Amino acid sequence: MKKSKIFVSLALIILVFLSCKSNNTNSAKEDLERIKQPNVIVILVDDAGYVDFGFMGSEDLQTPNIDALANSGVKFTDAHVSATVCAPSRAGLITGKYQQRFGFEANGTGGVGLSDDVVTMADVFKANGYNTYALGKWHLGEDISDHPNQRGFDEFYGFIAGSRSYFPLKNPSKEKMLQHNGNRVDFEGYMTDVLGNQSVKYIEDSKNKPFFMYLAYNAVHTPMEAKEEDLAKFKNHPRKELAAMTWSLDENVGKLLKKLDELGERDNTLIYFLSDNGGAHNNQSKEGPLKGWKGNKFEGGHRVPFVVSWPAGFKGGKSFDGLSSSLDIFQTSLAAANIEKPDNLRLDGANLLPYLKGDISGNPHEQLFWKKLDKSAARIGNYKIINLEGYGSVMYDLSKDLGETTNLAIKDPKTFNKITSAYDEWQNEMMKPLWNEGDAWEGVCYYIHKQLMQNKDAEYKDIWDPAYKEAIKKN
Repeated sequence: MKKSKIFVSLALIILVFLSCKSNNTNSAKEDLERIKQPNVIVILVDDAGYVDFGFMGSEDLQTPNIDALANSGVKFTDAHVSATVCAPSRAGLITGKYQQRFGFEANGTGGVGLSDDVVTMADVFKANGYNTYALGKWHLGEDISDHPNQRGFDEFYGFIAGSRSYFPLKNPSKEKMLQHNGNRVDFEGYMTDVLGNQSVKYIEDSKNKPFFMYLAYNAVHTPMEAKEEDLAKFKNHPRKELAAMTWSLDENVGKLLKKLDELGERDNTLIYFLSDNGGAHNNQSKEGPLKGWKGNKFEGGHRVPFVVSWPAGFKGGKSFDGLSSSLDIFQTSLAAANIEKPDNLRLDGANLLPYLKGDISGNPHEQLFWKKLDKSAARIGNYKIINLEGYGSVMYDLSKDLGETTNLAIKDPKTFNKITSAYDEWQNEMMKPLWNEGDAWEGVCYYIHKQLMQNKDAEYKDIWDPAYKEAIKKN
């Protein structure tokens, strides 16, 4: 009897042990799956209009793949970039801090580019075991020290300049040539397709390592060039060129999403989709209810379409109305990848994950600031000030006046002074700009701001406009 009891007891112990071992094994597998780092992709498009995607309300531009991406994630209704023109906006995004902190305030790169001591997203992700890829438009410096391969990217497949033709060039400059890690690439076809195909290749190449991809399309920046078959598809469209270029952009976003699905990586890939600034006055874009466009401090210059999708991280199919910024991409990505921010790295962005998961509501930012030379803007809550040095300031309540037409600066001096003080405090922390944009461009931008602040149309919008040349003659 005692032997029988001992046998049963031993059997029970063995079963419990095996059960615990099995449970521990399953638990370990679950833990591994839970802590698996996501891939991170930033899809940055160029000069896109605020309402020029289906998910933003466009009825005449076809963007089924981008819309599907938006529907899988969270659509931001009050998202902004840190600058209203290409280069400084990209500098803010890739560093997660106001670009004015390192003097990168004006457009172009001033022969300076990114400061040598500035840390990029790619630097941090590479140091933490990620493959890092940059594709498309760089526009953050022409020197060797500013080359993407020197700023944290294992691979660079794109071009250094701020714009170029979408088709092959016979004798491109070093800045405008398509290159792979510094070596010129001769290509056939259409640039948007070339970049889209390469993005798919890098996803396949990454194998078992997570990757960070900065996919910076030059679409839909000028020149307004599209493939013949796409132009034919939209031959009767009032915005034929833009419709064709946007269609190609959407097709290539679709290629990327399809490849992620095929490899079983889609759910655990954190994807951001946004424009680098507002639509340009010369690329057929539309800003919908927003005033202004690329290059000025009204909402049309810096409020952008913005989507964040990560099926494994949070539920999609909803909108988020909190005040947010492209500066948030760096901080949010670190949190998603469970990467600890280096102690000496200062970031101005917020971690959006608690808001995306529904753990926190409200505004990731209580205030945001914009500045380019003698033009600036500041926002606290729903109130926004735009200032033009030597001319004056206007203030709007965006909750009631998204179109920025009713100036409240004199009617509400308390709020005006509060925002002005906050801006002055912020500005005191920034560096002086390391370069400018030249008298001609700065003069045009000054004129446009002045007109818009008076709720007037601008007769000219760039230095090539015949009306500008006539104005110069008169003066």
